[in-house]
Amino acid sequence: MHWHEQDPVNCSVGRTLEVVGKPWVLLILREIFRGLHRFHDIQQHLAVSPPVLSRRLDSLVHDGLIDRAAYRVPGQRERYEYRLTQQGRALLPVFAALHEWGDTYRADDCGAATVYRHRDCGAEVRLHLECAHGHRLTTGDDVVAEPGIGAITLATK
Repeated sequence: MHWHEQDPVNCSVGRTLEVVGKPWVLLILREIFRGLHRFHDIQQHLAVSPPVLSRRLDSLVHDGLIDRAAYRVPGQRERYEYRLTQQGRALLPVFAALHEWGDTYRADDCGAATVYRHRDCGAEVRLHLECAHGHRLTTGDDVVAEPGIGAITLATK
């Protein structure tokens, strides 16, 4: 079966984009990845209105990318902080890929605004792809897409 014969409805990329395809999703997750967990801190850093951020965080909780946990500063009302779930943390390679691409093709002349380092040794984090046999893939030409077990042909639809 060739790609043009395959029904694109059963597509993991499309389903992923339904959750993370809106630009604000990745920006909010970026803030949480970088250590901002409290509503006020995220809101101030992104310069978004509280009602808008609240709706967006509710959506991320609903989609399973973050968890909400209550906390209370003595003398103040209950507030919330946000932590990545396993699903949210699993997006790290996506962020790494966007970060590397942005640094390569869109960074300003002064260089990268953020450097990600391995917590244990301090080396800069780099993303790479490899096949199941350990061969490193460097370009899109190294990869071929084939129909998977869940592929549906347009003719059977």
